[in-house]
Amino acid sequence: MLCLGLSGGLDKVYENRFQIANTFMHDGAAVLVRDGHVIAAVEEERLNRIKHSNKLPISSVQYCLSAAGVQLSEIDHVAYYATEAYCNAMLENMLASEPNASIPLDAKFLVQQLLAQEFGSELDPSRISFVSHHQAHAVSAFAMSGFEQSLIFAIDGSGDFQSGLVAVGSGAEISQLATFPENNSLGLFYLEVIRYLGYGLFDEYKVMGLAPYGDPVPYRELFEQFYELSANGEYRVHLDRIGPTLLRTIQVRQKGMPFTQQHKDVSASLQEALERIVFHILRHHREATGMTRLCLAGGVAHNCSMNGKLLYSGLFEDIFVQPASHDAGCALGAALIVSGELGRPAPRARLQEVYWGPDLASDHAVEEELKAWAGHLEFERTEEVADRAAEWMAGGAVIGWVQGRSEFGPRALGNRSILADPRPATNKDRINAMVKKREGYRPFAPSVLEEDAREFFDLPGSACEFPFMNFVVRVRDSKRGLLGAITHVDGTARLQTVSRKASPAYWDVINAFKQRTGIPILLNTSFNNNAEPIVDSVADSIATFLTTGLDGLVVGPFLVKKRATTLEDWTALAVSLPPYVSLYKVRAHTALDRQETVCEIRTDHSSRDGVRISHDLFDLLTRIEGEAVLADLLDTITLDQAQREALTGELRRLWEQRRVRMRPSQAARVHQN
Repeated sequence: MLCLGLSGGLDKVYENRFQIANTFMHDGAAVLVRDGHVIAAVEEERLNRIKHSNKLPISSVQYCLSAAGVQLSEIDHVAYYATEAYCNAMLENMLASEPNASIPLDAKFLVQQLLAQEFGSELDPSRISFVSHHQAHAVSAFAMSGFEQSLIFAIDGSGDFQSGLVAVGSGAEISQLATFPENNSLGLFYLEVIRYLGYGLFDEYKVMGLAPYGDPVPYRELFEQFYELSANGEYRVHLDRIGPTLLRTIQVRQKGMPFTQQHKDVSASLQEALERIVFHILRHHREATGMTRLCLAGGVAHNCSMNGKLLYSGLFEDIFVQPASHDAGCALGAALIVSGELGRPAPRARLQEVYWGPDLASDHAVEEELKAWAGHLEFERTEEVADRAAEWMAGGAVIGWVQGRSEFGPRALGNRSILADPRPATNKDRINAMVKKREGYRPFAPSVLEEDAREFFDLPGSACEFPFMNFVVRVRDSKRGLLGAITHVDGTARLQTVSRKASPAYWDVINAFKQRTGIPILLNTSFNNNAEPIVDSVADSIATFLTTGLDGLVVGPFLVKKRATTLEDWTALAVSLPPYVSLYKVRAHTALDRQETVCEIRTDHSSRDGVRISHDLFDLLTRIEGEAVLADLLDTITLDQAQREALTGELRRLWEQRRVRMRPSQAARVHQN
């Protein structure tokens, strides 16, 4: 029995018809389940390279079908991550704002139509279901927890006109205890506050990392005006009070401005308020139900600091957090719901790993990809890849590490990671500067051999398995000075324990580092720059390696270094525009307050996302039909050497921002072979 779960939007990658729904339709993914077992899962952003993709997860579905060796017509059931009534309401709202849009008002027919267009087979409507959004969150956690019984708490921003639920799971059944309306959303509560800290949607985790630098006391009473706690675990948030109050009280931070102590204190107060509300809800339901175990899902469940506080509180004997708690995880929940309804529920077993994405393919295919970049890369194959990588890192190198199948969810768990020595505090600043180009306060996570975790981290009770980076835990006092690159300002770290059974290649490289240094830990952060999702393919990893300051790259059994390059090496590459990019000429004010025509490249149809480019580069890019070798493009216009170098440099900067694609031309690939 094959069941396919979907999350995300209904636009194709080059369309923007559903902008009105994009606050809900994001984090697209596809998950394929056979008889209750996950056999393939990937987020669309990993494949279409659009962060938090709000597009129809076409590539994700293609991958899942390929992994199973089936056609769409062989899928027994497809499930979408929201109710049909909610989807129809969104379609009606869109039509009201755009009366001329040619969109059917029947969500099931629309999904059926879109899948038929992409995959050439029309599913019977009876094989397409819409499931409750928060029920999908709940099932995605409980079904993977291994618990026979537990309390379930699903919390996020919004979905199906709600923002969360509390339920009890028992066997294959989930009984709902309470739901939370959209206007009482803890996700929207957090989001509304961070707007005044210069952040927005998808930035919540950044504020979680900022909070330990602040003191909640100065704004505690202020924040108590924003929520009320009442009997029976009930609460109320006053979203309408937040903006007017903060505007009167703090200096609003604009994006890019420095953080003041005031901003840090507000972050701390916000984090404290969230934790206080969550504990209030859970204490009541823990006492009312007698449940000693807890499952968490929904976007707010990615608040690892909150999860850590719950862990240490002793309120529950065991806590399971769904590793893809955000909306991509609803694709998993949707697939499991319909699989259960068809008599194939998920087995009651604790989730151990989520390496469900695309594999690297054969070593030969990887080698051919590397050969095509001969002008930019040098590489060697080794049977001692873990030892050699550990030697690099022990010597101070920061490397990209790509092995096996990619992880499902927002965390790099050792198959698509940037790795480094966890000891020098300077490594944190170095990686932030040379790769991530992000705020310097943000911490990096440690990956530790499971058997050594307690030596370095103060873990509550008998817990020793933390495979998904879902909890912030305490670094032991005696180890904080030693682990400078991964210990946060408050003495904590977002921990991943690594099992030899679940992740043998990653365990090997950490163990090899231990043999050289005595430290069974590596700094682990996601393999991407600030402009892109986590890499998935070999091509993605090469692009990120060449556009960041990483010292080395390990892909499968290959050790890769950068070559010194010439202008000719760069102009030999082929250039193309991603399907989500558009070129514009617009009238704008210049620095001298004059109006003139400027050129922009945008990653959507919004003028807010435009990056200005030179007129020469604009003209060059408009000449591309599909893909073109850069040298051939440059030859179409009269340029001296300095101009060729300037345009190539400008193009490379756009590549760093992932607004253009650069890769070896087909001719170069044939020549290398």
